[in-house]
Amino acid sequence: MTEGKPHMNLIFIGHVDSGKSTTVGRLLFETGNFSEQDKAKIQKEIETLGKVEFEFAYFLDTSGEERKKGVTIDLSHKKFTTEKYEFTIIDAPGHVDFIKNMITGASEADAAVLVVDAKEGVMQQTREHIYLSRVFGIKNVIIALNKMDLLNFDEAKYKAVKEDVMKVVKASYSNAEQLHYIPISSKDGLNLAKKSEKMPWYTGPTLLEALNALPLPERPTTLPLRIPIEDVYSIQGVGTVPVGKVVSGIIKPGDKITFEPSHVQAEVKSVQMHYQTLDQAGPGDNIGFNVRGVEKEQIKRGDVAGLVSAPPTVVTEFTAQIIVLNHPTAISAGYSPVLHVHTAQVPVRFKKILRRLDPKTGATAEENPATIKQGDAAIVVLEPLKPLSIEKADTIPQLAGFAIRDMGLTIAAGRCIDLVAKT
Repeated sequence: MTEGKPHMNLIFIGHVDSGKSTTVGRLLFETGNFSEQDKAKIQKEIETLGKVEFEFAYFLDTSGEERKKGVTIDLSHKKFTTEKYEFTIIDAPGHVDFIKNMITGASEADAAVLVVDAKEGVMQQTREHIYLSRVFGIKNVIIALNKMDLLNFDEAKYKAVKEDVMKVVKASYSNAEQLHYIPISSKDGLNLAKKSEKMPWYTGPTLLEALNALPLPERPTTLPLRIPIEDVYSIQGVGTVPVGKVVSGIIKPGDKITFEPSHVQAEVKSVQMHYQTLDQAGPGDNIGFNVRGVEKEQIKRGDVAGLVSAPPTVVTEFTAQIIVLNHPTAISAGYSPVLHVHTAQVPVRFKKILRRLDPKTGATAEENPATIKQGDAAIVVLEPLKPLSIEKADTIPQLAGFAIRDMGLTIAAGRCIDLVAKT
């Protein structure tokens, strides 16, 4: 855990081309976290691409492919300090092809900013991202209605798109009406860090004020240590360094840890966050930790690190409560899509459909249905077809939420409510 300002992981979500990366880049610039020199350097680099107007987005979209396409492909992480918090900003891809990376981001985040193109309104990923945010336990959401310049800063048009977006948010968040819907223009830096004179009718907070008003997230320090591994590096002169976010518990040098389901053990030599060495790290900290006694090839993305004395759970099957979001026909036992949980992607098989539920009340509507379809809520038994670590919602809720994907679609989302541990 870091000293000084409290730390929070913040994800920017929303449909492709809604202006997420530009919003983040401009916000960093407006708050002094991104200098004129940074801007000039990036602008010089991308002039050859003919997309100079995207310089703020390019601060986070750092890969050559992202800059050529003008689309965020992978997760970007950037430190961002305000008067109240030290944020790690996660810029999540909006494009449907890259939603698996957004799922990893949602599982890491404490709060979310949903960016909506005010001219286009509600789009496919708007619905999907807000629902997945709820499934992965993000309780605090701010809505930024971007590109108000394209609506000539018209109050009536703002109110119309706000109502449309609120209906979508309401399906996942019961407090939708109490959330902030902030009209912004990221390109021009309006209502990000400073109030805009072009929208005098808006009396709510700027995006920065809303971020500073976010409540401190709960930090489950007393739960067992769990760190889903995002990546593993072998650094010359240092050794093996896994990277991930601590979701529960405490890690410190000297700890004996195990990685599951790879089932290898190691000793923690040191812990770093943002290039600073820590005495210990706790929930919410995005860290790299140097380990002794294990090679890079023995650990992989999708593993979960925990103490040897309280290891992560590996399952042979698990029971889940799901909602079917998108399926062209019907789901029956035997169906085998891909499960996305924390940083893991594992094929699973629907072993049994135990109950179809009333999605409004949660009461049983049908026992042992033959199929379930789009819009249905259900209790199902899922069997991982490769080794998987997942936890029960009432034990470690941070590692219980998941999404199910197939055919380029998010088929369903849910949480693990019971499991059969591998012995």
